[in-house]
Amino acid sequence: MTPRLIPLLIALLFAAAAAQPDPLGDWRGALGPGVIDLEIRVTIAADDTGAGLAGTIDIPAQGLVAFPLADVVLDGDRIAFAMPVPGDPAFAGVIDGDRIEGTFTQSGQPLPFFLERGAEAAVLRPQEPLPPFPYDEQEVTYASGDVTLAGTLTLPPGDARVPAVLLITGSGPQDRNVEILGHKPFLVIADHLTRAGYAVLRVDDRGVGSSTGSDTLATYDDLLGDVLAGVALLRDHPRVDPEGVGLLGHSQGGYLAPAAALAADGGVAFVILMAGPAVDGFAALLAQSERVFELAMRAADPTVSDEDVAAVIASQVAFLEALFPLLQAEDFDGARALVRERAETELAALPAEQRPDDATAEAMIEANQEGIVSPAFRVFLAFDPQPNLRQLTVPTLAFFGGLDVQVPAEQSEGPMREALAANPDATVITFPGLNHVMQPAITGNVDEYGAIDVTIDPVVLETVTTWLQERFPAR
Repeated sequence: MTPRLIPLLIALLFAAAAAQPDPLGDWRGALGPGVIDLEIRVTIAADDTGAGLAGTIDIPAQGLVAFPLADVVLDGDRIAFAMPVPGDPAFAGVIDGDRIEGTFTQSGQPLPFFLERGAEAAVLRPQEPLPPFPYDEQEVTYASGDVTLAGTLTLPPGDARVPAVLLITGSGPQDRNVEILGHKPFLVIADHLTRAGYAVLRVDDRGVGSSTGSDTLATYDDLLGDVLAGVALLRDHPRVDPEGVGLLGHSQGGYLAPAAALAADGGVAFVILMAGPAVDGFAALLAQSERVFELAMRAADPTVSDEDVAAVIASQVAFLEALFPLLQAEDFDGARALVRERAETELAALPAEQRPDDATAEAMIEANQEGIVSPAFRVFLAFDPQPNLRQLTVPTLAFFGGLDVQVPAEQSEGPMREALAANPDATVITFPGLNHVMQPAITGNVDEYGAIDVTIDPVVLETVTTWLQERFPAR
């Protein structure tokens, strides 16, 4: 959902509920405890025959929700399960009461993991809507090239045609709700706008949920095609006003929305940019890295000196400045070598007790290498939104969070205003005290997202709704 942080090993997350008889129930734990500390969530239940076991896995950071597990086997106190995807990711552990400890393996690389049952009750976010809903929901599928996309279209009651909004996710594979750390911001936005009288389409990214393909391997042309296919579906829907279809893009979706508005057959009525960068991807990544590194260092050691912070940031900037031309030249071997050199240097600098074992370290390095040379990361770095923004003539609302460390407002607000200066109906706003996903925050750092109960500040939701109603009344 963000301009891409330097890719790390796959982020896996699992959430828990009430305790169930062993081994059935919901489990929560971590992959690579003490090294990566990535949360994971899994549910084990009886299969359809009642004689065996089945299960699902959630990976909110990747937009993976209720993904079916394969080969769930219990043998005494030993349990194993796998994910039927490339790389053959598999878990094998030992159950000891309400805890499972074992080894996760993918592409031959092992990492320790643990799971605990009943460790923490599920968090109910106060803004998350619960059924029954006062509007209609339709599950839709549609083609984008050779890929099938799946999503949810919410429609206000009645038979009248209404304006519609297509929600566009940020970077990284995400589900239609953009679930992150217990929050579902696109679900909250869709619910709010549909209650206000608008049709809203939210869609699983390629390779997520019920959509086929691969987000990681997708170019911007592929992603642009996905947006245009969604626009076409809305324009053809009998409940949608074809002249009132617009786009709301978050983060990287703010790159795609203006491009789609200019390319759509029949046009797009409006564009809403939520934390959409107004600078190129490489500049956005540099600013993001500076913010994230500084916040992380000061959180780990409040007494750290300004000089030490500046030195680490300078080292990271130098690394990115050396990496970028290698990716531009498609020197992927050179990029991989640079990533390995930096990772090995950083690992060697850790105290011995903090270093991962050789197999774990190698898995981390290889995951970083492949993430950095992926098409998705490369096209993000090279993308410049300015030409598209300057050509926009449809009503456009762009807004930022004053504490956003991933798309800093002070970097993008000015260029956004300049780019939209010729647009006859353009509004640019920065909301003080909000982070990248428009939550009220303290520092804006990513690690606060899950600790904040609010999913999206109500002022933001009302601002978007009022802006729409003034231009495209729904009722």
